[in-house]
Amino acid sequence: MSIDQIAPEALKLPTKERAMLAASLWESIEDPFQFSVDLDDETALRLAEERDQEIESGEVTAISHEQLMHRLRQ
Repeated sequence: MSIDQIAPEALKLPTKERAMLAASLWESIEDPFQFSVDLDDETALRLAEERDQEIESGEVTAISHEQLMHRLRQ
């Protein structure tokens, strides 16, 4: 089965069952983007501010959640 077949059926489930399915699927995935979360608050804030500045300056271009999900599915 493909996601195009499964998704429409899964979306017909009641909210609680969709949440349980989503949690189950999420837990089954190894993180392909291993990123250390051992950042203290000050470091995390500085990183967020740097990312914001990169977007504001035009150095990088932000993408929408929809665009991100499309790229990940490819």
